[in-house]
Amino acid sequence: MTATDPESDRWHYRPDHLVPLNPLFSWPPSPRAVWNWYRGAWLQITSLTLCMVMALVVYFAVLPPLESMQSFAFGWMFRIWLINMVAQTLVAGTLHWWLYIRKGQDMKTKFDRRDLTRNNGVFTFNNQVYDNIFWTLGSAMTVATVYQWIIWWAMANGFVATVTFAENPIWCFVWMAFIPMWSGLHFYWVHRLSHHPKLYKYVHAVHHRNVNVGPWSGISNHWYENILYFTTYFIHLIVPSHPLHLLFHNMFQQVSPILSHSGFEKLIVKESEAARSGDFFHQLHHRYFECNYGTSEIPFDRWFGTYHDGTAEATTRTRAFKKQMYTK
Repeated sequence: MTATDPESDRWHYRPDHLVPLNPLFSWPPSPRAVWNWYRGAWLQITSLTLCMVMALVVYFAVLPPLESMQSFAFGWMFRIWLINMVAQTLVAGTLHWWLYIRKGQDMKTKFDRRDLTRNNGVFTFNNQVYDNIFWTLGSAMTVATVYQWIIWWAMANGFVATVTFAENPIWCFVWMAFIPMWSGLHFYWVHRLSHHPKLYKYVHAVHHRNVNVGPWSGISNHWYENILYFTTYFIHLIVPSHPLHLLFHNMFQQVSPILSHSGFEKLIVKESEAARSGDFFHQLHHRYFECNYGTSEIPFDRWFGTYHDGTAEATTRTRAFKKQMYTK
């Protein structure tokens, strides 16, 4: 693929295959391909498994009892905020330290050859990392926490339907498996909206300052964008859920972008692949902007003609679409 692609020199590293999409939606059906896709997602160290482990730890060790959330009180509300802040800081901070400060794997599997930006007035504080930390911990964690307070309070007071694993085991496991798919569905449409030229200029451009992304770039968004982005949680006001569903959704929505924006495809420790990390599907979006708005979980981009598979042809098509979009 790289031999005939004039864009290949712009990457330090990229996969040697086309960017894959979930084969669940392919025709004719391929059960083996579907099995391999979900086995790779759930039976290896990935963002999904990391977020599930973190949700389980929080549920059993940290989460306040649901009955304590029947009224808005400082104690449990502060704990929810602290859970969000600690989870975000622990994962993003550790990954940033390993990849960009310790340089634990040097440049192995790093998509972009450039380092993160310093002394650049485009970023708040003239520094990409400080900018990203500010918008992540200040904007994103504030909006996410407020939404979660509302949902926990509604659950505690019985204003929305809740379920238990003991009474509804099949539904609980099915809904858990579908949360990433719902997240992808919601993200595509909210993200596509944020690329409207007027919203992009004043709102989404904050996130797209990051052409060369790092762990803290994941949800480094403008306040207005976070207000839209985190409405994904309100599905739990409609769909009967267990507290663990909400916790997993929280972690997936907030923590998985850290890995997908890490800038490296894989984490390597002592010359061995430790985990899947960055997402070239989304890395292409940050490079070319008007493509791959969603995730590879649901192929909206293929259905609506905005799929970039990593080829030169897709780059040409994306640039033509962008020119048309911004010259209307």
